[in-house]
Amino acid sequence: MSFAATATKPSFGRFFLPGPTEVLPEILAAQTRPMIGHRGKGMEQLIAQMMPGLMSLFRTTRPVYICSSSATGLMEASVRNCARRRVLSLVNGAFSERFFKIVQANGLQADALEVPLGQPHTPELLAGALKGKDYDAVTVVHSETSTGALNPIRDLAAVAHAAGDVLLLVDSVTGIAGAPVETDAWKLDFVLTGSQKALALPPGLALGVANEAALERARGAANRGTYFDLVEFDNYIRKNQTPNTPALSLMYALAAQMERIERETVEARWARHAAMATRTWSWAAERGIEVLAPAGYRSPTVTCLRMPAGKKGSEVNEKMKARGYTISAGYGTLKDTTIRIGHMGDHTVDELDELLAVLAEVMAA
Repeated sequence: MSFAATATKPSFGRFFLPGPTEVLPEILAAQTRPMIGHRGKGMEQLIAQMMPGLMSLFRTTRPVYICSSSATGLMEASVRNCARRRVLSLVNGAFSERFFKIVQANGLQADALEVPLGQPHTPELLAGALKGKDYDAVTVVHSETSTGALNPIRDLAAVAHAAGDVLLLVDSVTGIAGAPVETDAWKLDFVLTGSQKALALPPGLALGVANEAALERARGAANRGTYFDLVEFDNYIRKNQTPNTPALSLMYALAAQMERIERETVEARWARHAAMATRTWSWAAERGIEVLAPAGYRSPTVTCLRMPAGKKGSEVNEKMKARGYTISAGYGTLKDTTIRIGHMGDHTVDELDELLAVLAEVMAA
């Protein structure tokens, strides 16, 4: 059966915030389905129907956990369950810094390997930081939403594992469903995402996959907690259940969106995001506007543009809003020196071109 409900389609294609992402009307409407018991057969059927698509999305043969929280919840879960003593956090923006602070807040020793905003972490840099040190986990943000930088997580995972019993914990909040992620092939120990980014759903769900090494760590973790206990998540998802009462309406939306993604295919979704990113970078290059992240390390889901002299990101953002389009000023210290365009979710290149045409007028004024 189809979970997508019908609705009159309002204006779509003007909301390019880097999260939450614009949600299609039919996906929003799917949330209006009636309640069912979360321990009944209906819930088990709902999860069972979604699971093959979720596993395909993460490129894994392992079950995908569905958590009723923001992605920050699963960031904390990865730390509480998978880190033992000392963690190296790769910091290149606001959200990778959040990962570092989560490690500290959970009472573990933590060191930050920082690079300038917009820059990635190279395998060579990580190898040097791990050499001769007693780290047992590395945290990394795949696609740093605050800067548009894309970390090479496949290569970083190989370096971490070559250093010994070191797990790589990956925040791919603006990666999954927009950028290639091969959870099994790249041997990612734990990878998570949130519903409100490239998945193009309302906020409130986090999704994650743990490999056997991560689960083994979790089984031996004395203080892994209750709500974010990965062992319990794994036990319940294998019965097509969640350990806690789920956000059922959001799961209806997820089911409808998985049907859409299956029709498009994951590979075509990656290609569409790559096309939108390339169009944005070309548009910027034609006008002499600098992309903050270097070529080869740019996210296909969000682009951070450095403002020319005389322009403020916050002012450009407000002028775009007055024209009926939503983008974002820079994040934190980058608020006035950059703008960010979230070209992700269910947007198309044609919709992006309309946005860029208006942005060109605003920038020229």
